[in-house]
Amino acid sequence: MKKLVPDYIEKLPLYPPGKPIDEVKREYGITEDIVKLASNENCLGPSPLALKAARKALSEVHRYPDNDCYYLKEKIAEKYGVAPSQIIPGHGSNEIIQLIAAAFLLAEEEVITSEQTFILYPIMSNARGAKVIEVPLKNFTYDLPAIASQITGKTKLIFISNPNNPTGTSVDAADFRAFMAQVPAEVIVVIDEAYAEYVTAADFPDSLEYLRQNRNIIILRTFSKAYGLAGLRIGYGLSTARLISYLERVRVPFNVSHVAQVAACAALDDAGHIKRSRKNNQAGIARICSALNEIGVSFVPTQTNFILIKLGARAEEIYKALLQKGVIIRSMASYGLRDYVRVTIGLPEENERFIGLLKKII
Repeated sequence: MKKLVPDYIEKLPLYPPGKPIDEVKREYGITEDIVKLASNENCLGPSPLALKAARKALSEVHRYPDNDCYYLKEKIAEKYGVAPSQIIPGHGSNEIIQLIAAAFLLAEEEVITSEQTFILYPIMSNARGAKVIEVPLKNFTYDLPAIASQITGKTKLIFISNPNNPTGTSVDAADFRAFMAQVPAEVIVVIDEAYAEYVTAADFPDSLEYLRQNRNIIILRTFSKAYGLAGLRIGYGLSTARLISYLERVRVPFNVSHVAQVAACAALDDAGHIKRSRKNNQAGIARICSALNEIGVSFVPTQTNFILIKLGARAEEIYKALLQKGVIIRSMASYGLRDYVRVTIGLPEENERFIGLLKKII
């Protein structure tokens, strides 16, 4: 009897999303307000300009969206100094990860990434029958020399999350430059910069430098985090026109809705919203880290809008206790970090509620 699916599909894990608010209300019978600090969303919400544009666009949802995302590409091209042909918008940057695997991977080719990084890299690669090599992190950060040492003649893709989800750390420009010097020209480096808008490190790599050199690099960005448009599912990739043309061949038509396109265009015009989001994030990080230091709980310094916190053997117990009190954070067990939880920076009052409950539970 023929198999229904290949073994590499049969063995694929399901992506573990953060719990939505309504699910927690149903599961625990909670009627009070719930604080969600689990999915690294922008607690300030979307830009008012984006909301206004989205509301106006709703009157046109009986029409198919612009398949080429013309106006959005024009704005992104102007922002980064690239050509529109070097941009591919997607149904979130998640879709672009899937397109990259579909366009470039053959069964038995190799993909290199890290342990404790974004789970979709191995899932999408394994879905193509590729061999995924996961290199251990070093001090919760991508170990670029170790990754470079794993490159073989079968290596097709390298996925790097910078800053890394779920640890919040980033590689610096010097290390990334040394790494790129060791990567063969035919290997495609995918650098996922979903949290780049939150970065404060002065030595954060300029990935566009390698795009200007016409290297095989794909830079992923999203509107789901700092721009606050997670529910509209929109992200984009920047690369050479040649690599983008291959991604276009496997992209389904009309993959980005009209509402998402116009909201994203408006969001790019609202620099003030990003400034406010960064300010709230930096203040929230300082407050939560200060509170953690007071109670002797360790954490990983972050360049994102979340903090990886070590709670030891009680991590899962504390995660569930917080759920029962209406505060949703993220268990890290599925990432192989059983002693840790991940907490998104919220509004000041949300951060205080988390801190107060954590102190009581501990």
